[in-house]
Amino acid sequence: MSRISATFEKLGQEGRKALIPFFTAGDPSLAQCVPTMQALVAGGADLIELGVPFSDPMADGPTIQRASERALRQGVSLRQVLDAVSRFRQDDGKTPVVLMGYANPIERMGREAFADRCAESGVDGVLVVDYPPDEARALGALLSPRGIDSIFLLSPTSTDERVREIATLASGYIYYVSLRGVTGASHIDVADVGHQVARIKALARVPVGVGFGIRDDATARALSAVADGIVVGSRIVEEIEASSESEAPAAVGALIKRFRQAMDAQR
Repeated sequence: MSRISATFEKLGQEGRKALIPFFTAGDPSLAQCVPTMQALVAGGADLIELGVPFSDPMADGPTIQRASERALRQGVSLRQVLDAVSRFRQDDGKTPVVLMGYANPIERMGREAFADRCAESGVDGVLVVDYPPDEARALGALLSPRGIDSIFLLSPTSTDERVREIATLASGYIYYVSLRGVTGASHIDVADVGHQVARIKALARVPVGVGFGIRDDATARALSAVADGIVVGSRIVEEIEASSESEAPAAVGALIKRFRQAMDAQR
């Protein structure tokens, strides 16, 4: 059983839902990457989605685009992101880490080399936003033997056929995009999300996390009633953007603690 599956199983036994924060590696600096990860765990994170900076993050709104730009200006590369995961693993062998990003840096490194480095670094899952299913299947064939889960996105426009296709490929969890648009958008219809999550869970065997547009603890609490996990991204990146470099880890740790308390109150 992967570290991700074990985490969801344990949370299910406790009647709790996964809190999955996202931030971009290298924002505000590469030196603060591991301290930020540690602060998120201390605040109550169950898994961490670590963004790999990319110059054209097409699924991301302005907030996360700016985070990528800040990291790229410092020369942060995929290799350095993997090195940061290795440093995090020196003190934390429990918290799952998912790399979230785009195909170009992986193709530049080479898929097999990427899979090897992920395994060596302690990465638990990979979500590549812009791989079509055939390309994702090829990467998954390299990741799975190394014990690394393949995470996929589904959206409000995903057909049942698409859900079934992703269900055959996904492991760890499925990331349901709660609304049409890019990260950081708003106007979530909780009832509709509940309907869509139920539809996915009827066709897939892995947990379903919900993300995009979750900006406050009240929304996280409401959605935790219908999903297996809640992904918080743009709101965390905003907190990093508004903080000094030295204060950023503590700021995001305090923010995620509020989300954790709100979600646990839903039980």
